[in-house]
Amino acid sequence: MARELKNRSGSGFSIGMVLLKMRTLIAFFAVLVVFSFIAPNFLSITNLISMAKHSAIWAILAMGMTYVIIGGGIDLSVGSIAGLCGMLAGGLIIEGLRLQIFGIVVYFHTPLLILIVLLIGAVLGSVNGLLITKLKVAPFIATLGMLYMARGFAMLRSGGKTFPNLVGNPELGNTGFPLLGAGKFIGLPVVVWLAIIIAIIAAYVSKKTPMGRYVYAVGGNEDAAVLSGIRVNRIKMGTYIFSGFTAALTGLVLASQLVASHPATGESYELTAIAAVVLGGTSLNGGRGTITGSIIGACILGVLNDGLVMVGVSSFWQTAIKGMVVILAVVIDQYQLKKQNEAALKEQSTAA
Repeated sequence: MARELKNRSGSGFSIGMVLLKMRTLIAFFAVLVVFSFIAPNFLSITNLISMAKHSAIWAILAMGMTYVIIGGGIDLSVGSIAGLCGMLAGGLIIEGLRLQIFGIVVYFHTPLLILIVLLIGAVLGSVNGLLITKLKVAPFIATLGMLYMARGFAMLRSGGKTFPNLVGNPELGNTGFPLLGAGKFIGLPVVVWLAIIIAIIAAYVSKKTPMGRYVYAVGGNEDAAVLSGIRVNRIKMGTYIFSGFTAALTGLVLASQLVASHPATGESYELTAIAAVVLGGTSLNGGRGTITGSIIGACILGVLNDGLVMVGVSSFWQTAIKGMVVILAVVIDQYQLKKQNEAALKEQSTAA
């Protein structure tokens, strides 16, 4: 037994390494425990449901970002795409689609409206993918440009104004939109169920399908992926399309919760998504990360945000604390990677 433990220690096995790998889950429970002591009613049913709603929104956005980052890219446009898609949904509910050629206005039933907006989000994501794969624009620049474009079009859609009272009109058959963000099913908010469904699908694809393995391969070593026969451009396109889809869904949920759409909706959400992904252990260098980790990272941010509000910490300090948490997560991730590399080199030298 002692010999077995010694062998494991020589191959990089240690309690410290296990704790490093489980750091996201440990941090999540630590934050829960701390705020349960210092914030009154923090663990009440009402507050837990509220935190679940906030965390679910960020988790949806983070799952799309996870695929992009694992694939070696970055998407700075998700917040703006969310804002634009929310505005498009609001415009279709309030004003409908004007077909001037035929002199009519078309109002869509809510399920069809949601599908149309989700498709638009996926198309915007594909534009990012085309810029990066076909025109060879750096992901940072391509998605930064889309950030400004989408936000500008969101402003232009209403002249900078809000589309209020998105309850629809029974006569037009476009009611029910608020249920997406405020409705419940079996005691849980609809948005939480949406996050669970997307998480199951995303996790299955990443672990059990060739597409998921190819994303890791592309992010880990793109040149090797090309030599292996992987269609790298197609894989990258898929990650950005999925990111655009999750951004559109986030915009729809936000507009539904507010029962209004504003062109500034989703501002800085791209940073929140990246923070959740980093907290979840995904490497910004690509090739490493999990959907589960990103979901836990989103939950940490959700709990941290609500807990700081309940304690009465100012919004300025909240922003600073989130920044410090993200920096700490990156430092720990780099430390873990360094230790793993050292253990691998030691094992190789021992074997030789």
